Amino acid sequence: MPVPPLILASTSHSRRQLLANAGLAFRTEPSGLDEEEAKRSLLGERAAPQEIAEALAEMKALRVSSKHPDAMVVGGDSTLACQGRFFDKPSSMETARKQLLALRGQTHELFSSVVVVRGGTRLWHWNERARLTMRPFNEAFLDTYLACAGEAVLNSVGAYQLEGLGAHLFSRVDGDYFTILGLPLLPLLSFLAGHGIGLARAQAA
Repeated sequence: MPVPPLILASTSHSRRQLLANAGLAFRTEPSGLDEEEAKRSLLGERAAPQEIAEALAEMKALRVSSKHPDAMVVGGDSTLACQGRFFDKPSSMETARKQLLALRGQTHELFSSVVVVRGGTRLWHWNERARLTMRPFNEAFLDTYLACAGEAVLNSVGAYQLEGLGAHLFSRVDGDYFTILGLPLLPLLSFLAGHGIGLARAQAA
């Protein structure tokens, strides 16, 4: 049986980097999903944060799978909640600043989901949750962080990249590192290996 091509239904730099670092041969294709509209609909249905992440991950994968039915399509999504409040990717640096002020000194939960679809059918999914506690930093520190991190913070639902400067924001992290970066990588690799998809060099041998 030929190994099916692998497509990441995302433009997320962190998810793309995780798969590339794991040595997988894949390509990326944006789903074109209106995530804000989909999220508003799910919130209107009173979906829980993990349910929203899973639903969005599946929607992305299904949209790409409709154009590439023979491929294994990976969709991923993350949601963040703190004290009953949902947070989205900030739309501006000022929004990022307000968001981080709301999260400082608090423990928030980050929910990540990954879904694999082939031929329009969901084959597998995995959900993970992490808990992260931010330090009670002052506003001068926050301004320094934002100036150093720059607009990269706008690419993250939490306005931080834990693998980079965002680590300075936290006093405690409980959960899987890859999950926090937006993709439960280890269970995904295990699933893909079961379908013959592994290290790119091994596939070519």
